[in-house]
Amino acid sequence: MSHIIYEPVKQRLQRSELAVPGSSPNMFEKALKSAADFVFLDLEDAVAPDDKVTARKNVIDALQDLDWQGNGKTISVRINSIDTHYMYRDVVEVVEQAGQHLDTILLPKAGTASDVYMLSAMLNQIETSKGFKHRIGIEVLIETTLGMANVMDIAKCGREERLEAMHFGVADYAASCRARTTVIGGLNPNYPGDQWHAGLSQMLVACRAYGFRGQLMDLLGILMILSLIKMLQEEGLLLALRESGQFTLHKLSWLMRFIPLQNLKSRMRNRFLLH
Repeated sequence: MSHIIYEPVKQRLQRSELAVPGSSPNMFEKALKSAADFVFLDLEDAVAPDDKVTARKNVIDALQDLDWQGNGKTISVRINSIDTHYMYRDVVEVVEQAGQHLDTILLPKAGTASDVYMLSAMLNQIETSKGFKHRIGIEVLIETTLGMANVMDIAKCGREERLEAMHFGVADYAASCRARTTVIGGLNPNYPGDQWHAGLSQMLVACRAYGFRGQLMDLLGILMILSLIKMLQEEGLLLALRESGQFTLHKLSWLMRFIPLQNLKSRMRNRFLLH
């Protein structure tokens, strides 16, 4: 054992994570009452460009008006990536107007440690200006080849910049790799095994080494076509890799029935593996 040990950063119950489009406020109450431990309101992929401004206001209203923590939820917002002109307004408007109700911000397509630093610096300034009593955490999506190439540096530097968790976004990662797949983020049947295993394992090593939670974007929610058998097959991989949990992008309300199953899977996993 090395004489340098990185203790786990802030821990949160995150067996299942529910993503809700910011442009669909009718889904906010359902998310609030769902069995998910963790909810993030999405301003990025789930929102069309013409709806970005409206979605931002919807999210601010939801943070101000709904008691997420009182209903046992960790509440987060996925902002737009830093290469867009939406990102800075997402941070400034959401955090200034509703930051006191926000637990974390999810940064998509993180490519370098400086991406995390930029967001952290903005949060430092806003929190100081507004006099917030709590510190908003940062989570990142590793979903590009650049992010995967720099995943260790992002983790190491992120400890000083509010970073709490990393998520593996297989769909955009597949596109970034220019992978030939039959479905978005799916596996190529001609590949001998799981072609995403190496990237997922690399991210999880970074998480475990530097004390972060590691999450897998649940293919059930993205593709909405995987069977229960496929979920159980994935569970074997997650157990072997000591994954913390999964999150699901829900477009249809019937998918919420799988959240208790994900919670149960995580609880069964954690009987054998300590985070």
